[in-house]
Amino acid sequence: MGIISWLLVGIVAGWLAGLIMKGRGFGLVGNIVIGVVGALVGGWLAGALFNIHQPITGFNLSTIVVAFLGAVIVLYIARLAKA
Repeated sequence: MGIISWLLVGIVAGWLAGLIMKGRGFGLVGNIVIGVVGALVGGWLAGALFNIHQPITGFNLSTIVVAFLGAVIVLYIARLAKA
């Protein structure tokens, strides 16, 4: 997956996680970073917990869902660390 796709997934996942988690956000760049890191965390967790080891091939619904769930986890941890 190219860098543009990672950024698009990060933007969408970070934005969605920010909406769901509510409260003060980290801004556009912060949400992108949270989203991209969340995609990595979500992919790792999907492989570790559910034995899903298929490569991420692009911008699709399953990629967004995994990245979003990872972004929610990362955002929760970031807020704990910030407080």
